[in-house]
Formats: sequence, C-alpha cells, structure tokens
Amino acid sequence: MTRTTNLAALAGLSLMLGGCAATAVPRVTPPPTSSAPAPLNPPRVTQNNALVGRDANSALRLFGKPRLDVSEGAGRKLQFAGSACILDVYYYAQRSGAEALATHVDARTPDGRDANIDSCIAALRR
Repeated sequence: MTRTTNLAALAGLSLMLGGCAATAVPRVTPPPTSSAPAPLNPPRVTQNNALVGRDANSALRLFGKPRLDVSEGAGRKLQFAGSACILDVYYYAQRSGAEALATHVDARTPDGRDANIDSCIAALRR
C-alpha cells in the first residue's frame, strides 16, 4: 500500500511540475502606425489612349457605374466590365491638391488574357 501511495504521489507531483513547463504564449505587438500621409509619388504616364490624362468623371460618363471603385493611399482604381473585357483605370494626382487623373489603363478578357485597350474602351462604351 505504501508503494502505491508513493507512486500516486509521484504521479501527482509530475503532473503539477509538468503544468509549470507550459509553452509561453507570444505577445503580439501591432505594427507602428504613422499619422503622416504617404508622400505623393504618382506613377509616370507612359500610355496614350482615350482615358489617360482625364479625370474619373470622364470614365463614369463613358461607361456608367464601375464594377469596382477602390481607393488606396493617394491612388484610386475604377474597374469597368462587360462580356468582351475588363478595364482597370488608375488615377493619381500629379501634385498635392491637384485633381487625380488617369495615369495607367489595363484591359483583359474575362478569362484573364491581355486585351487591346482601345478595343475594350469601344466595347464598354454605353
């Protein structure tokens, strides 16, 4: 009986000590936040089509309501879609306080292949 009691005490002590060796939970530290706005560095215009250099209202008048209207930082993207193609138009202000103008346009077919931008613009006009 003494041997059984000693084994039970040893087992209980082992369980108690095992609980002390638990894995530490790492503390999550959130990334520092910056209250200063991001510097204005618009992309350089390298395209020439009917939308580049025009404001977002021009595209809205041509195509109607966009499928997506996404703003991130100093940029904005409007996405227009139809059965022929999907058109993404990117807007940036060239200097602080200026109106954002289209600086880049991408066009693709619904299955993801590149499409001709001018043909896509013509197909999406309402």
